[in-house]
Amino acid sequence: MNIHEHQAKAVLAKYGAPVPRGDAAFSVDEAVTAAEKLGGPVWVVKAQIHAGGRGKGGGVKLARSIEEVRAEAQRMLGMTLVTHQTGPHGRVVRRLYIEEGANIAKELYLSLLVDRETSRVAVVASTEGGMDIEEVAHSTPEKIVTFSIDPATGVWPHHGAALAKALNLTGDAAKQARSLLPALYKAFVSEDMSLLEINPLIVTGEGKLVVLDAKVGFDDNALYRHPDIVALRDLTEEDPKEIEASKHELSYIALDGEIGCMVNGAGLAMATMDIIKLYGAEPANFLDVGGGASKEKVTAAFKIITADPKVKGILVNIFGGIMRCDIIAEGVVEAVRETGLKVPLVVRLEGTNVELGKQVIEQSGLNVIAANDLADGAEKIVKAVRSA
Repeated sequence: MNIHEHQAKAVLAKYGAPVPRGDAAFSVDEAVTAAEKLGGPVWVVKAQIHAGGRGKGGGVKLARSIEEVRAEAQRMLGMTLVTHQTGPHGRVVRRLYIEEGANIAKELYLSLLVDRETSRVAVVASTEGGMDIEEVAHSTPEKIVTFSIDPATGVWPHHGAALAKALNLTGDAAKQARSLLPALYKAFVSEDMSLLEINPLIVTGEGKLVVLDAKVGFDDNALYRHPDIVALRDLTEEDPKEIEASKHELSYIALDGEIGCMVNGAGLAMATMDIIKLYGAEPANFLDVGGGASKEKVTAAFKIITADPKVKGILVNIFGGIMRCDIIAEGVVEAVRETGLKVPLVVRLEGTNVELGKQVIEQSGLNVIAANDLADGAEKIVKAVRSA
């Protein structure tokens, strides 16, 4: 789950991270009131969407008077902001963040994320703040420093020293870096974050470290422990299909392809997406119904796939271990009868009760294409979509 910049800064501030003063605004009048409360002479008007690259798209502007704050708020609210992360469709701006101006002397990059190879929290730092870290990694990888923190020990003084060195900080700024890292690490672990990105982390003209921008993502599997974080969820920033999937505890991510996938198991889902690409098509989604899905959950999953207008064909790929193939088959049949099948459907079943599952499909009278294995299923659905 992602949250907005102003929410991320409020979370980090609880742990002692230095963030600028600011207020969220949902209307032009609220933006003006926020600026007046902060006091001048310079404010920053920031569009709040769940995507980076806002500045390049016109979503971050300096204002040197209350009149400029009002004008920028009027321009931004309701606009469709297009950035390299939103895609060509963009995101509608429904809220702003009015922040006090900062005297920027240096821009740095800092992030914490889960390193699955080491099962530790990795710290990624670079002197090239304010830039896309992907571009820095591609053009000047030597300017990115990464080290990990052992969860058994947490942050030690040498970690802070390593961060200060990576960011080329000296004197008081280096001391601040050594105190900032433990605060960020505590926030990351305590709140079950999956990503904490600060870009830029700035050194002000007065020599102070300030979190000027913050992007935070949380582990969905741990949200039950954080009702206060769940309350920050902005459904207007999420795909309606993903919202519906979350109601049924389905792991669903919408993609841009034309072949819908319904699979049980994350690894098998990834393999299914890969083999669809191998046969020359693109997956329309990642969808894992889970190992113990019910008939109702399978029906809901199928409805979510068919609700996507980009879907030109559907591949159901089930390996029944805990999950029984007949349950999947019954769910598919029920969903097809409720929604109507307007696109080709290929079903590959293997594992527990596979023969019973195939029998359910055959006796349904539906126009379903049976597949013997994953490669056969991918080949058949791609061929069926192209023929259609």
